[in-house]
Amino acid sequence: MASRIVLNTISYHGKGAIENIVPELTARGYKKAFVCTDPDLVKFGVASKVTDLLEAANFPYALYSDIKANPTIENVQHGVTAFQESGADCIVTIGGGSSMDTAKAIGIIITNPEFADVRSLEGVAPTKHHAVFTIAVPTTAGTAAEVTINYVITDVEKRRKFVCVDTNDIPEVAVVDPDMMSSMPRGLTAATGMDALTHAIEGYITKGHCTISDMFHLEAIRLISRHLRGAVENTDEGREGMALGQYIAGMGFSNVGLGIVHAMAHGLSALYDTPHGVACAIILPTGLEYNKHAAGDRYRAVGEAMGVEGINQMTQDEAVDATIAAVKKLSADVGIPADLKGILKEEDVQFLAESAFADACCPGNPKDTNVDEIAQLYRSLM
Repeated sequence: MASRIVLNTISYHGKGAIENIVPELTARGYKKAFVCTDPDLVKFGVASKVTDLLEAANFPYALYSDIKANPTIENVQHGVTAFQESGADCIVTIGGGSSMDTAKAIGIIITNPEFADVRSLEGVAPTKHHAVFTIAVPTTAGTAAEVTINYVITDVEKRRKFVCVDTNDIPEVAVVDPDMMSSMPRGLTAATGMDALTHAIEGYITKGHCTISDMFHLEAIRLISRHLRGAVENTDEGREGMALGQYIAGMGFSNVGLGIVHAMAHGLSALYDTPHGVACAIILPTGLEYNKHAAGDRYRAVGEAMGVEGINQMTQDEAVDATIAAVKKLSADVGIPADLKGILKEEDVQFLAESAFADACCPGNPKDTNVDEIAQLYRSLM
């Protein structure tokens, strides 16, 4: 079967990359931007690094910042109305996955109004038109939403997250500037960084992996393993390495899928507002242990990319154990909890297991699973 790779038309990387935003808009003839960001980025002056450029160029914009950490159907609906009332003809989204996911959903609905019911976008939606022209500017090094064809929305009424997969939602331009990430606090840096590592590892072992995605994922694992600790300490080298590593991970997993770790993590964020990266980091070693008989022959390459010494002289079982240990150590080094104590409640396990099994990420898991086995995995983390 043929492999499909979908990427941004253009992406900019490195310090000063945001200087390309206004030229990209003006060269294409756009007249007014809908700036989609979150309230904290406005409050702490991060979004202004971009809006100041728009103002200096006398480029009109409307600011939309009614976005929650786990964006909801209502967030999207409000955003669609705000875009329609703004007179904007393009989107500039600034932030982490929350801002970019909201912007993707808004952009898709504007050009495909028959999908105004946000729930209708779940799974692989048959949209006909590309979203509103979008420039995505990440402020976290983790989600890679600026380069993916996925976005995640929370259904508050049904207490669940749903994943939307659509080649029409990818931003045409990604602007990955590590200076936009320099104000991230330690905890957020660690959580989003471990989300990126989970993307890379799950993408490497997923059923749909291919030669091109393997190349992306292994390099992402190398970069993240080498630079996450430095990024948490806010070093320039760490920030730059993570900005690139998380983007490369997104180049891969967006095209081949993920697995049970993300399927399980989505429910925790929807039900308890657990930061997505924290949930992924806690579940990842358990997911790797669960999948070792189905994908264990791939773990050696993961461990080698993480810098595990002597892994090529180990037996397969030893390589598997050493790789899982390396993941646990990196997670502990950046301050991620080791389990779900104090987060997960026994009365929610069945609901969470059913939600994870129905999640769009679950079919990509290398080992076929079921609700009972997922429930056991949750309980093992309590």
